[in-house]
Amino acid sequence: MDPRAPADDPAAGDATAGDATAGDPAAGDTTAGDPTAGDPTAGDATAGDPAAGDATAGDPTAGDATAGDPAAGDATAGDPAAGDATAGDPAGDPVSGCGPLLFLQALQRLWSTRQLRQLQEEAWRGFAALADPLAGLLDMLDGSRGWRGRGPSLEAWVARELKRWLQARPHPGPPQGGPGLRQLQARAVKILVESPPALVEPLVSIFQLQDADRSPLLAHVHRLRQEGRFKEAVVLSTKLRLQPHLDVEEMSTPLLLQDKLGLVERYVDGFPGLQRRLLSLLDSWCRPGFDVHVVARRHPQAAWRPDRLSPRVLSRQVLRLRERFGLDPALCPHVVTQQRLASLRYLCYKRLVERSLSQESWVEHVHGLVGQNEWLQEQLLQLLASHDDAAVVAQCALDLSLPEGRLPATVVTELSRLRLQGSAAEAPSEGRTDDCYQLPIAREDIRFLASWEDLARHEAELLQPGQVVSVDLEWRPSFGVGGRPQASLMQVAVEGRVFLLDLPQLLSPARGQEPQAFSQLVSRLLADPSITKLGYGMAGDLRSLGASCPALAQAQKQLRGSLDLLQVHKQLRVVDAPAPGVDGAAGPRGLSLLVQQVLGKPLDKTQQLSNWDRRPLGEEQLVYAAADAYCLLEVYWALCREPARFHLSGDLGRSLRPGRSEKPPLPQQALAYPQQVLEVKEAAPEVQARAFRVVCDSMLQGLARRLRCLGVDVLVLGTGEDHRRAAEVARQEGRIVLTSGLPYHKLQAQLGAGRCLAVDCSLKAQQQAKAVIRHFNVRVTQDDIFSRCQACNCDQYLKVSKDMMKQLVRLSGHREGPGRTGEEAAQSEDELETGSAPEEPPGPCTYDPPCRWLEEADLQTRVPATLGSGAQLQLSGVPAGVLRRPGLRHFYCCTGCGKVFWEGSHLRRVAANFRDILQMAPGIPEPSQALGPAGSPS
Repeated sequence: MDPRAPADDPAAGDATAGDATAGDPAAGDTTAGDPTAGDPTAGDATAGDPAAGDATAGDPTAGDATAGDPAAGDATAGDPAAGDATAGDPAGDPVSGCGPLLFLQALQRLWSTRQLRQLQEEAWRGFAALADPLAGLLDMLDGSRGWRGRGPSLEAWVARELKRWLQARPHPGPPQGGPGLRQLQARAVKILVESPPALVEPLVSIFQLQDADRSPLLAHVHRLRQEGRFKEAVVLSTKLRLQPHLDVEEMSTPLLLQDKLGLVERYVDGFPGLQRRLLSLLDSWCRPGFDVHVVARRHPQAAWRPDRLSPRVLSRQVLRLRERFGLDPALCPHVVTQQRLASLRYLCYKRLVERSLSQESWVEHVHGLVGQNEWLQEQLLQLLASHDDAAVVAQCALDLSLPEGRLPATVVTELSRLRLQGSAAEAPSEGRTDDCYQLPIAREDIRFLASWEDLARHEAELLQPGQVVSVDLEWRPSFGVGGRPQASLMQVAVEGRVFLLDLPQLLSPARGQEPQAFSQLVSRLLADPSITKLGYGMAGDLRSLGASCPALAQAQKQLRGSLDLLQVHKQLRVVDAPAPGVDGAAGPRGLSLLVQQVLGKPLDKTQQLSNWDRRPLGEEQLVYAAADAYCLLEVYWALCREPARFHLSGDLGRSLRPGRSEKPPLPQQALAYPQQVLEVKEAAPEVQARAFRVVCDSMLQGLARRLRCLGVDVLVLGTGEDHRRAAEVARQEGRIVLTSGLPYHKLQAQLGAGRCLAVDCSLKAQQQAKAVIRHFNVRVTQDDIFSRCQACNCDQYLKVSKDMMKQLVRLSGHREGPGRTGEEAAQSEDELETGSAPEEPPGPCTYDPPCRWLEEADLQTRVPATLGSGAQLQLSGVPAGVLRRPGLRHFYCCTGCGKVFWEGSHLRRVAANFRDILQMAPGIPEPSQALGPAGSPS
């Protein structure tokens, strides 16, 4: 656990002294007098909280033979259906023939003495002896008050056991829809509206309350909402199938504000109409000028999270839900428009800045994106007007027939000149092909194959054993607004020839057996270990091929004898590598960069984003597609001839042995470099973790938290801040830029070598952090762990005594119940759990940062507890169990944001997770050697 576990971390309540699980019968606790000792529901960390749900150890639906389950460890204990000779014998039954309340009293004695196995046996015999078990359960609940409290109750346990008993031996109850069942349902509904969540599930199941009278149930749901119990209202509505009778916006809005979209998804699951309304609601939150604060003010009881409701985050959620539910894109016009605007900006960058997109392709894509949308037309005019090259902008305006009124005067003048000349030629800046890689084969050696007859004619060349072939795919770019694109062209290059396979024709269902024959040919090619298959990013290409041809969905698993040059590129080291492009123009990257490094000239990528669905393909497209595949062969041959020149192993083809297709292992320092060149240089000088300063883009939140966890000073850009802000901060504050989506080459040109690192987003945050630490030779010691607040990056703390913390919590008015509710215990995947360490010696990982004690003079106010810095202490999440923990002597509070931490097992887990980069002091054992069972990595 986090040694200064934040007080709002819901994972803090663990099996410690005073915790709700202290009486777990499986824990070996034999202390008499514990009111929850032997409680069949005590195996749940939130057993003392009725909101924790009924999936506890004694829950008949939990399906988990935990220690709290009376049947745990004995498959037949008390189960009449399991062959127990005494289970159904009423003879000698102390509760046989007695009324429901006497039956409950008899069970109470066993409940209090923790005789769990006998308790279940007696309960099942009692159920069989009752004349009407369903009515008997209601009599017990009507006549008892125990289940109305907040702790685990015998009544809730009996209800769950009755449900299990009915499932094991169906009881002939009242007929469906009959008056007898209606009467029982009416009684059950009256009890349900007062029931804790642990009792709701068995009542709904036993009495079929989904078919009960809706009026009192709907009234109860509305009452829960008015009381601010939004989660309970949605969960109950879902169990009772009340969704069609409720307003989806009213039910879901408070939960959306609280970042509980998963719960809302389950609420609308199975109701297409509600799914459409939910999608429209979320899309309306993405419209320009929308202020989510207005919505939040209507629901003051919902503790909302503004960071999770940014337009960017909401847009991703809308697109995910649209795909999951298979809904019409017309339901989310605002998100689609924002997507189109982002694609428009990207296209303008590629055409006007990089000059890596042909004018013809640019015009075609822009036409498809903008259409008749006046708002997008206005945005396009603004993008063009902001560019300095009047000739290029004028050509774009001419090709798109844009109105002249909003264009700069210089562009209008150039546009008039073009019209007078009748010129539609490409801008002069595009004549760069002589400086790029040239295809070394004749045009007639590029074969376009569109039928099975064409494939059969060249089958021997494609499948010749022992040869080397390169494989590539092309598809029309959709820019995220047209669904997942289908592959349009498959290129297979052999020495002296390139075959272009027309996938739309070869895979057309109207072509009879042709798709099957095509897939068989490709499968043979991929599976033959004697044929060396080259690719660049082969995994992605094979996934696209499988998406276009279902028969090749397992193509990646069939692959044998392959070499992915992308993985080789990551190992490649070149001295005197060409500098990236400057003045706004990006240099070569990806495969184009590899071709330049090995063959001397980059690959011309101007046709990469062209329309590959067009038929017939243009001549430039055909040549580009052939070059894109054939260059892989030439790169491979060059690397095999001179591996030492590129600092590669002489055994370049070790992954080509029969039956193997493993990727070559990557050096650790290359893990974070997906595109750039690694120069040969001496190891970077060692830098202390607390002196290492970085700035991360907004996509690297997880990496930022891990680095702060190791003591690194990390600044994270806001959602709307771009690479210019990153470069500015890096120059002003002497920081390193870590980026996943920002233009790496442009940043490196602005900052200089060694000041920017492109982070591999395919790695998990922990792996990214290790790659960064190793690349910059950062020294991390035990004392650096948690020396900085993961939430706000502050490195100043105050130590708080346990007595003062108790006073502050009490004054703040927060309840001191036995634990947290299930809702409070929910946490996001990225959040670090907080101190719930068991009572054991902390060992060498003990946390003791240099800081002074919190004194009265440090508090600006006591209610609410506010530091002199203005930060309010976040006391709402400090569990009472932690405050009662005997071994815990003090807490820590961050002076920057007010988060409260305490020492727990997370310190030791982090030390273990990062032990391979952690510098241990002499005489201190490795973290893995010091860890006990509770301190092992999560």
